[in-house]
Amino acid sequence: MSKIALVDDDRNILTSVSITLEAEGFEVETYHDGQQALDAFNKKLPDMAVLDIKMPRMDGMDLLQRLRQKTSMPVIFLTSKDDEIDEVLGLRMGADDYVKKPFSQRLLVERIRALLRRQEAVDGEIVGDTEETKIMERGDLTMDPLRHSVSWRGQDVTLTVTEFLLLQALAQRPGFVKSRDQLMDVAYDDQVYVDDRTIDSHIKRLRKKMRTVDRDFSAIETLYGIGYRYNEE
Repeated sequence: MSKIALVDDDRNILTSVSITLEAEGFEVETYHDGQQALDAFNKKLPDMAVLDIKMPRMDGMDLLQRLRQKTSMPVIFLTSKDDEIDEVLGLRMGADDYVKKPFSQRLLVERIRALLRRQEAVDGEIVGDTEETKIMERGDLTMDPLRHSVSWRGQDVTLTVTEFLLLQALAQRPGFVKSRDQLMDVAYDDQVYVDDRTIDSHIKRLRKKMRTVDRDFSAIETLYGIGYRYNEE
């Protein structure tokens, strides 16, 4: 049974969403601000967190920033319906997905299930003798899907599940272009729709992380209007 943490200062949302998720077979923990959630996460992490952005004491952005210092667990942001800035910032800071308020609880459940399936696949809980589970080496890049580990020139890089899957898809066939639609299919469930901006934000975050270990990292090339390509260095 997967454990989901809901963090929102709206108690009506906490109550209604937790009831829905528990009916779907999830174990749910609720927190009314970021600091309360962080205190609990420092003792034991859930399998996934769903975070509101605007909260007292510690908002979702601050909480995410602290979480990404210690874990790559999946995170979904809840954003206001008109605030695109929050969506982009959240993705660049390492959120895996976002859902706009007011939202369909069925949609949220689908997003949660999709992310957990991806996390299980990356963690190696769903294991098969496939290219996706073998250690991959592409020049200076080494990826081990069963350990969810990435290194560049021998230095470890911590990626979220979305970033890992996007890098894996690009690096599997160096020199070949992957369109944004193809990358969406890799990173998201068929039932989940995301726009081009979401993929672009994940790629920007991925490049930024790679440049923390190599400031000259340039293996991921943008082909404007087409997509992205991995160039083996």
